[in-house]
Amino acid sequence: MTELFVNPLSEIAEVSVGQHFYWQIGDYQVHGQVLITSWVVLGIIFVLSFLGNSNLKQTPDGFQNFTELVTEFIRDLAKTQIGEEEYLKWVPFLGTLFLFILVSNWSGALLPWAVLELPSGELAAPTNDINTTVALALLTSISYFYAGLRKKGLAYFKRYVEPAAFLLPINVLEDFTKPLSLSFRLFGNILADELVVGVLVALVPLFIPIPIMLLGVFTSAIQALVFSTLAGAYIGEALEDHH
Repeated sequence: MTELFVNPLSEIAEVSVGQHFYWQIGDYQVHGQVLITSWVVLGIIFVLSFLGNSNLKQTPDGFQNFTELVTEFIRDLAKTQIGEEEYLKWVPFLGTLFLFILVSNWSGALLPWAVLELPSGELAAPTNDINTTVALALLTSISYFYAGLRKKGLAYFKRYVEPAAFLLPINVLEDFTKPLSLSFRLFGNILADELVVGVLVALVPLFIPIPIMLLGVFTSAIQALVFSTLAGAYIGEALEDHH
């Protein structure tokens, strides 16, 4: 009976999209291409942050203007979703989410990863892999649970029986659907965009793919904004006082 239950789950866990470059670490296999492109994305963010903050001036100019604009945008996003009392504590988290997803998405839209050949598999944006988007969604879930428990203690769990006790199953189910919707929305949009561009480049390699690529840059930014906005909304909901 146990084997009948475990075997289908094992088969589902082995399902993957695309060709992957695996690294063997002990008894486990990890998607090496995700780690490679994630390190590139983190390197880009580090370089841009260094350029914008290495020589700060009282009157910003040059690249400092850009970094301060991004910082102000993330502060406004956090304030809108979380509220004025608590938002400053969550600016680093929401900012990290937004920047990592944005640069990851843009790397898939702008960098010719497919040109770089691997022994097996292919390179793509980190957010093109379901493992990355699920990890980001789980971090978000942990964060809003932490926010609620830190502020309210065990009284946080009263939200599951509000406004009525019979809503307990629905409220519990909602906490499971939040990370699922976050991860699959981001993964599906980025994967679909890269597949469409790849097909068009293969069929009509000159001018037609360019508008689609530009649209991909725009939608990639929207997906980063949606993910970080929802993360902030979930944290704000956890911090909200229910009466």
